Amino acid sequence: MNKKGATIYDISKKINVSVATVSRALNDHPRISQATKDLVKKTAKEMNYKQNNLAKALKSGETKNVGIIVPFVNTNFFSSVIRGIEEELSPHGYHVIICQSHEDVMIEKRHLNTLLNAQVDGIFMSVSKTTIDTEHIQSILDTTNTPIIFFDRKKDIPGISTVVIDDYKGGYIATEHLIQEGYKNICHFAGDLNLEIYQNRLNGYKQALIDYNFQVKEDNIIVTGSSIDEGIEAVKKLWDKKSIPDAIFSSSDFAALGACQELKKRKIKIPQEVAVIGFSNEPFTQFMELPMSSVDQTPVIMGKMAGQVFIESIKENGSGVSIEKKVVLAPQLYIRKSSKRK
Repeated sequence: MNKKGATIYDISKKINVSVATVSRALNDHPRISQATKDLVKKTAKEMNYKQNNLAKALKSGETKNVGIIVPFVNTNFFSSVIRGIEEELSPHGYHVIICQSHEDVMIEKRHLNTLLNAQVDGIFMSVSKTTIDTEHIQSILDTTNTPIIFFDRKKDIPGISTVVIDDYKGGYIATEHLIQEGYKNICHFAGDLNLEIYQNRLNGYKQALIDYNFQVKEDNIIVTGSSIDEGIEAVKKLWDKKSIPDAIFSSSDFAALGACQELKKRKIKIPQEVAVIGFSNEPFTQFMELPMSSVDQTPVIMGKMAGQVFIESIKENGSGVSIEKKVVLAPQLYIRKSSKRK
């Protein structure tokens, strides 16, 4: 075996066919017989032939690589979206390059530049919470043909397709469930309101209260982060203000978990005294000592849909037409013991 790897010229010489035939056989050209393809590929393997992907990419204009930028990969939600994208694109021969912004717009910009320099065929993005100005994203649209697909966290930029769940409806059905269970003083842990997803969840919460003739109390809305510690601090703030609710709807499962820990520490019974609902349906919610209700975001389906949107955009670009797509998935509320009073 040639440790350095053979060339198509070496394969051609060994089996006595033209270099063009070898090249076409390796690329599954329809004019080449299956017997010749099998012989060429068998010989290529025996001779340790490695296809030059860079040369192939330069010739075809495709690298078969796509980039994915997420705030963090160590959450079930984002890792599941990535899984969905991979499952959808892998049969089409694509590979993914995963980048983390760590909620920092400057890191996000660097990753975008790196991916563009790597000549990826497309970019999937969930923007960081510090992404206010979107000029760095707009410039990609203005200067390249690289398709961008937003998922979950998005910005409204013409020309960019989006795949999200209906966060407004998610906030609404969570709050409505608490009302129907008989809770009267429902508070909301809002996430970072720089992000549209948290604005929509908050608006869904407010509208459910209004529709059921409840007053929207600003003291019952705590703007907090998405960590366990921030959920603990949010409960402390409510009790310090003497604004004690009988139910908590959190825009984050992790903040909701922190709330449960602090309520337990204060010997407050869940759900008899205070109900708790989270958002995202992280795996831990169903395995807690008291399983926690949560709104599911169908992340794998979201990833698969984002992959489908990308494949469609590639086909459209080939025909000279590009259509912006807006996919909105329905959320699902999983009702567990933490909110079920009746």
